[in-house]
Amino acid sequence: MNHFYIHYGKRILDIAFVVCFVFLFSWLIVAIFLVYSITYEFPVFFSQLRIGKNQKPFTMVKFRTLSVNEQLTLYERRFLFGNFLRITNLDELPQLWNVLKGEMSLVGPRPLPVEYDKLFSETQQIRHTVRPGITGLAQVSGKNSISWQEKFEYDIHYVNRISFWLDCLILFKTLTLALSIKRDVSLEEDKFTG
Repeated sequence: MNHFYIHYGKRILDIAFVVCFVFLFSWLIVAIFLVYSITYEFPVFFSQLRIGKNQKPFTMVKFRTLSVNEQLTLYERRFLFGNFLRITNLDELPQLWNVLKGEMSLVGPRPLPVEYDKLFSETQQIRHTVRPGITGLAQVSGKNSISWQEKFEYDIHYVNRISFWLDCLILFKTLTLALSIKRDVSLEEDKFTG
């Protein structure tokens, strides 16, 4: 049963969820585009090369939440609507396109920038044997409040125990955390240095 889920069911769940979400919440995506248009905060999307399954790079897409002026500090680049999108995690919505393309899954280790690729230990590389996720066990177990080592331990724990019920639990916890709207600390995270 678990073998079937890992090789077929997980992908079926991903596609079914994306189709249902777009059908039910396409108005939300349109509303986000409208706010960008009204506030003249362009471009709408932020894209970056990330490490995918089997270390294959892919372009991950998010709603842009910082100004494009890279001469400013991260805090100076913030804008009101971008802050709202980060706090609610709605900036991750465009990654549904990555899921549909098969580059990501709903649940899995978060994809990291390609410049991190040579920093992983052999054990940490296990996280790249599955599709990266929009959310994951590390994200619902502390996210930016835990160390990189702890995140990787959660990632490897997930890879070794993938199941339908674990994915459902992580999705439920993700929804609960998104609705709790806590202070955004994503800009305070230290870079991974190995």
